[in-house]
Amino acid sequence: MHRSHRLKKNEHFQAVFQKGSSAANKQFIVYSSKQEGQAAFRIGISVSKKIGIAVTRNRVKRLIREAVARLEEVIQPGLDLVVIARPGVEEMTLDQIEKSLLHVMKRAKVLKQASEHNEKRG
Repeated sequence: MHRSHRLKKNEHFQAVFQKGSSAANKQFIVYSSKQEGQAAFRIGISVSKKIGIAVTRNRVKRLIREAVARLEEVIQPGLDLVVIARPGVEEMTLDQIEKSLLHVMKRAKVLKQASEHNEKRG
């Protein structure tokens, strides 16, 4: 996932929270907002102090970024996404995080076609 695909500024996060819709599962909450004229999707990641110390939070963010990079080709372009990690995610592996993110993104209806990804991985 390229750095230009990241949301960094607080006002961008707030815009997604206010205008967007959300979906959740046990590990993640995903907010999504449509952005007209945007070629790719952008993603912001939020990991609260409830998850653990800074080392743990940074590890979780790296794993989420890697999982999103694996799912990059199935996420619709022209979206701003914010992923919020819930407590418990710090004990998950990369494959578990990817599977959980795929599940919550299906619920949020931000995927192009889930069947393509499943065929490729299977």
